[in-house]
Amino acid sequence: MSLHVLAHPLAQHVLTHLRDKTTKPVLFRTLSYQISLLLALEATRDLATTDKEIETPLEKVTAKVLAKPLVVVPILRAGLGMLQPFHDVFPDVSVGYVGLERDHETAIARSYYCKLPPLAGARVLVVDPMLATGGSAAQAITLVKAQGATEIGFVCIVAAPEGVATLQKAHPDIPIHTGALDRQLNARKYILPGLGDFGDRLYGT
Repeated sequence: MSLHVLAHPLAQHVLTHLRDKTTKPVLFRTLSYQISLLLALEATRDLATTDKEIETPLEKVTAKVLAKPLVVVPILRAGLGMLQPFHDVFPDVSVGYVGLERDHETAIARSYYCKLPPLAGARVLVVDPMLATGGSAAQAITLVKAQGATEIGFVCIVAAPEGVATLQKAHPDIPIHTGALDRQLNARKYILPGLGDFGDRLYGT
């Protein structure tokens, strides 16, 4: 499994302000959009294309178009904060949803919702801002594979080494795109230095 850490000065700038505990929800949402857009572009760099003949105002030309449909699957609820850039860049994108809620005592996720479009033959990106223990990501990808997806990637804003290791063990074929690889998890399974609870900061709850 390949791990891709986003290397872009703007990404580093945005991450600094996402980490800052004084950043208010309205700015946090804007920053989340910006880094998710960068990640969306990076994670789709290798999308397959096919030839199509078109006419410009001057002549016929053979040009490239995307060869496969794209499906984005945010893990609820925090994953919704990464969805809009994919809509903006890929207007024909399909969206599926996987609802997983982490128990704050056990750090184990339970599934409460799953609705997916047809996945066979599509490029599927599962998105969740935080790859902490890796349990939710692994569980969501298992659900996606069960529905016929074979070309899958995982996109997050911040990852912990423990989460990367868990995902690698469960799904060694899945590439990970992240904005940062942080130091470790603390005793409560939060990423250090991290940026706190992403969903709470995103929605002000």
